[in-house]
Amino acid sequence: MILMLYLIGLGLNLNGISQQSLNIIGKCKKIYLEFYTVELPYTKKEIEKLVGKEIFLANREFVESLEMISEAKKENIALLIYGSPLMATTHLTLLSEARKSKVQVEIIHNASVFDAVAETGLHLYRFGKISSIPKWEKNFTPISFVNIIKENQQIDSHSLVLIDIGLEFQEAIKQLLKASDKKIEINKIFVCSRLGCKDKKIFYDKIENLENKKIKAPFCLIIPSKLNFSEKEFMGEF
Repeated sequence: MILMLYLIGLGLNLNGISQQSLNIIGKCKKIYLEFYTVELPYTKKEIEKLVGKEIFLANREFVESLEMISEAKKENIALLIYGSPLMATTHLTLLSEARKSKVQVEIIHNASVFDAVAETGLHLYRFGKISSIPKWEKNFTPISFVNIIKENQQIDSHSLVLIDIGLEFQEAIKQLLKASDKKIEINKIFVCSRLGCKDKKIFYDKIENLENKKIKAPFCLIIPSKLNFSEKEFMGEF
């Protein structure tokens, strides 16, 4: 029997986990859940109830340690990843290192925020580089995400801005405003909360009108560039 390391995309909600994924999980000796790239819209217990197996949490340090590769040489191992399985660079590194170690890997793709944002009416092909807002600390206030937004604006592209885990909406907005001061112009933005879930919310408004909104995680921001005719037409829904 060929042993395998499975990287399984969970999609955007519990019901988005495919039957193929459930079948694979059923034959795995150990199942890990990656929880450091996004705040999940459901609990570990809810996933365990769905798959009928114990799940172990995998933080960044564990995934980067490549211990799963060693385990996959002895038994079938699955790493469950919210959304699509290969969006994070650490997951690509894991895939690369597994191949170097002659460990068989199977990728189970699924929906992610990167295609779900099309619900805003913005055309996906008009998005530029993706950036993310990290949670600022006392001596750690990086603003490189603003440079990416600026580059996108220069080529008339929309900017998808992901939010670091643990960063609340109001704080994310404060950081965006502080970092962008005099560097880029921001008029209206999109706030997309829990895309793919039943309680999803999409807002399109000026930042000052959104600051006091109660936004549930996971959420992302979109800073649109110049809208074309069909995008403008769609905006009426918001």
